[in-house]
Amino acid sequence: MSSPLANPAVTNLLFSLGAMQLAKRLPLQDEEFIFKLRIGYISAQVLSVAIYFFIMQKIKKRNDLTTLKYVQPASPMSQEQGGLVTTTVKDYDLSETGKAMRGLFMGVAFMCFLHLYMGYTQPLFIQAIMTLKGVLESKPAMLHLWGKKAEGDLSRPFKTGGGLLESLTGQQGGVQTDAASIKEAEKPTTKKDL
Repeated sequence: MSSPLANPAVTNLLFSLGAMQLAKRLPLQDEEFIFKLRIGYISAQVLSVAIYFFIMQKIKKRNDLTTLKYVQPASPMSQEQGGLVTTTVKDYDLSETGKAMRGLFMGVAFMCFLHLYMGYTQPLFIQAIMTLKGVLESKPAMLHLWGKKAEGDLSRPFKTGGGLLESLTGQQGGVQTDAASIKEAEKPTTKKDL
């Protein structure tokens, strides 16, 4: 049985609570300290992007062309249909790393809004630490930076935690990798005559 501290959500919560307590003790009214904090935040973001680019280079160098098939569920909030996805391990890992980088850029945009427009300084400190922690604990980093095996939570396609809609409706909307689902998705769709 695994420890609750092995759960990334629990460690992130504990880590952010500790960082918030530490941030309360920082001299956030000192302009010189705020300048250093901005430099630290920007450096953490640049380092995070550099780590993701390094991971992408390792994925391209490994060039794993193993075929990966899974059934992507339809998105409940869009008109797009789910369906069979056939890709390679290399393309899947590059795609997942790209998604993670887009999330990083969205976080930077949100932080710019909070800091520059709303005037909050404390999140700069917390997000600098949390971003680096998130990058180093991401699934692409675990596979390609730390050399973990692609099994369990790291098996492809990556399992995602249930969203708010799934928890409210009780539906399971994750990707399906079983042979029956893939075979069903491979069947051509035909319309019956009425």
